[in-house]
Amino acid sequence: MPIFKCDSKSDNPQVFPLDDIVCGLREARHKWRVSQNRQHEIGGRHLPSPSAISDALDSLISALFPMRLGPNDLLQETEDYYVGYTIGVALNVLLAQVRLEVRYQYRNDRLSAEALEDRAVDIMKAFSIALPRIRSQLDTDVNAAYVGDPAAGSVDEVLLCYPGILAMIYHRVAHEFYKLDAKLVARIIAELAHSQTGIDIHPGAQIGEGFFIDHGTGVVIGETTIIGERVRVYQAVTLGAKSFPVNEDGSLHKGLARHPIVEDDVVIYAGATILGRVTIGKGATIGGNVWLTHDVKPGSFVSQATSRDERFFQKNGE
Repeated sequence: MPIFKCDSKSDNPQVFPLDDIVCGLREARHKWRVSQNRQHEIGGRHLPSPSAISDALDSLISALFPMRLGPNDLLQETEDYYVGYTIGVALNVLLAQVRLEVRYQYRNDRLSAEALEDRAVDIMKAFSIALPRIRSQLDTDVNAAYVGDPAAGSVDEVLLCYPGILAMIYHRVAHEFYKLDAKLVARIIAELAHSQTGIDIHPGAQIGEGFFIDHGTGVVIGETTIIGERVRVYQAVTLGAKSFPVNEDGSLHKGLARHPIVEDDVVIYAGATILGRVTIGKGATIGGNVWLTHDVKPGSFVSQATSRDERFFQKNGE
């Protein structure tokens, strides 16, 4: 590999000043590593690859729903063989990515190579065992979309066409990795779904069965959100944080429960914004474009008008 000397000029004329660019980028990398106290790190790339994870997720999804999202020539007689082979390939690719994350996580802890490998294998074993449960959860999401949308012609149409279902497939996989403390892999999976669907669900969000995102574009669900069963949300709904507490040094205080709790059977219509650790009670309905920063009682209906009235009374102490 050629060594670039930043204090000398190349004798070869170039359309682009590659020597200067390479040296400038080297200096920028050095400044970054010094600022992050990482200048002593050595070795090759040691972070998971989004492209490798994306390929593995494609295989995993086709194995979860082989007769609908698998290959066109698949027959039911060979379904189990296809699932077994495809799952094996996907899990081994994901193991390689989890292995990279584990090494990255514990890079300063001086763990043995054997201990790191055991940790990665344990994560992937636990994830693989969870796959039948994940499939069952996704079946409830597909059914909720079919039952809840009069435009849905079949559960097959829902699975093949609805971005909200694709987002939930990715989320239920990502959430499992998040629980197993493979949080970088989980976040990569979540962002793959975000880029494909426009639906942004943090992998830490806890979502019950039968969850239906209708249309979906612009939906944002934060890390510490807790959603019950049979909840339906529409496009551009935000379940976010109201504020970001800071530490004494001015840095953000991470890990706090700062997002909403949405109980069972809630409906949240398009454009609603719900912020902070508030509770939306069971069976409540939140109208479109409502801005909420307080609890809502079970069974309530909140519209823009009622929300404005409540804010007025709270402001005036009535």
